Amino acid sequence: MATISSSLLLKTPTKIQFLPKTHFTTPLNLPLPTRFTSKKNGSSSGSIGSGTRIRSGLLIEPDGGKLVTLLVEESQRELKKEEGFKLPQIKLTKIDIEWVHVLSEGWASPLKGFMRESEFLQTLHFNSIRIENGSVVNMSVPIVLAIDDEKKNQIGGSTSVALVDDENNPIAILSDIEIYKHNKEERIARTWGTTAPGLPYADKAITHAGNWLIGGDLKVIEPIKYHDGLDRFRLSPAELRDEFTRRNADAVFAFQLRNPVHNGHALLMTDTRQRLLEMGYKNPVLLLHPLGGYTKADDVPLHWRMKQHEKVLEDGVLDPETTVVSIFPSPMHYAGPTEVQWHAKARINAGANFYIVGRDPAGMGHPLEKRDLYDADHGKKVLSMAPGLERLNILPFRVAAYDKTKNGMAFFDPSRPQDFIFISGTKMRTLAKNKESPPDGFMCPGGWKVLVEYYDSLAQAENGRVSEPVSV
Repeated sequence: MATISSSLLLKTPTKIQFLPKTHFTTPLNLPLPTRFTSKKNGSSSGSIGSGTRIRSGLLIEPDGGKLVTLLVEESQRELKKEEGFKLPQIKLTKIDIEWVHVLSEGWASPLKGFMRESEFLQTLHFNSIRIENGSVVNMSVPIVLAIDDEKKNQIGGSTSVALVDDENNPIAILSDIEIYKHNKEERIARTWGTTAPGLPYADKAITHAGNWLIGGDLKVIEPIKYHDGLDRFRLSPAELRDEFTRRNADAVFAFQLRNPVHNGHALLMTDTRQRLLEMGYKNPVLLLHPLGGYTKADDVPLHWRMKQHEKVLEDGVLDPETTVVSIFPSPMHYAGPTEVQWHAKARINAGANFYIVGRDPAGMGHPLEKRDLYDADHGKKVLSMAPGLERLNILPFRVAAYDKTKNGMAFFDPSRPQDFIFISGTKMRTLAKNKESPPDGFMCPGGWKVLVEYYDSLAQAENGRVSEPVSV
C-alpha cells in the first residue's frame, strides 16, 4: 500500500495549459492522470499542503521547450524503407523496439535518438543532460542500443545503419552514428545501485547484450504498432496534450501503475481531485497511465490489467469523464529512485504538471536477500530534489488501508490502528489464486473477477489446458 509523508513540499511548474473534457470512443473507457494549477479566487498561485505554490497558465512545456517527434513524413516512408535495405542492419529485440517507440513519440524529449557516449555518461553520473541552450533536463535511465563485435565490424565505416524487426523489415534509420564501449558492470551498478544477479531488466537486456553501444539520430519509418488490441490506448505525448485540451482540463495529475487498481488507489486519486477542486480548479483531469513495456514475469500482464482497469470505470470507482487512460510504452527497470525520475520526466512531456508518487516507487525486492532493494521513502525524496524536475509538482501518497469500521478503504488513522487491515500484494494474489473474495470494499467486484480469471488462466496453463484469450 502506498505510503508517503504529507510534509513533502510540492514543486512549482511553469506554464500549465487548459485541458478539455472528453472520452475515448472505444469499448474501453479508461481514465488518465493530470496536473495541478491553481486559480482559486482568481489568483495566479495557490498551495497544496504546506509550502506548495501553483501557478495557472498553459500546459507545462516539454523538456527542451519542444516535443521531439522522430517519425518520417508519410510521403517519404517508402524511400526510407528502400534506404534501409541498402544499409548495414541491426536486428532489434522486443525491448529495443519499445525504446524506439518511446523515442519516436517524444517521451524522452529532447533526445533525438539512441544516446551517444556524452549523453550516456551524463545520464549515468548526473541523472541529467545539459542541452544546447545550457539548461539541464532530467534523464536518469540510459536509452541505448547494444551491438556485438561482429555487428560492429560489419558496420565498418558506415555513418548510418538500418534498425530492423525479426523479419528484417526496416523500422528506423540511425544516422551520424557513434559506437562506443558498453561497460555493463558500471551501467548496472549506477542504475540499480548493485550488481547482484537477478535484476530482471539487467538479466533480460544488458548482461547478455553486446559489448558496444551505438548512438545517433533516429528516424522512425512508421508509427510503432503491436497489433494486440491495445494500440488505441497507446496515446503519444502529443495526442495526450490534445486530449487534455479537448477536455478543458485546468489541471492534470498523473498516476503510473503496473498493478491492478484497488479501492485504495481510487481513494487516493479521487482525494487528489477533490483537493484540486478545493484549490479552485474547475476541471482537474487524471491521467491513469499503466506501464506497457517490458515487465517481469510475475507481474500481471498488460492485457489483463487493462481489462481490470475497464471494470474499475464500469463499476463507477473512477469517473470516466475526468479520467484518461493511456498506456505508457516504456520498459520497466525496477530501479527505484533512479527510475522514478524517468517516469516523472516522461509525464512532463505528456503535459502533466503533477505526479503522484507512492511507497517504494519502481522498487522491487532484493534479488538475493529477503528485504526491499531500496528505502521505501527515497523515491519521493529524490523526486523532490532531482535535477531537471523543478517544474513538476510531486504529490505524495497518503497511507490507505482497509477500515473495518467502514467496510472499505480509508486513509490510515494512527489513533485507531486496530481498526485497519493492510492487504499486501502477496495476500491479494493468494486470495485471487484461491478464488477467495477480499473484504467487501477492497476492490470493485468486476475488477476482482478479472484478477481471479487471470490467476485461473495461469493454473489452467500449468495443468496443460489452454485458457481463452482475453477480450479487451
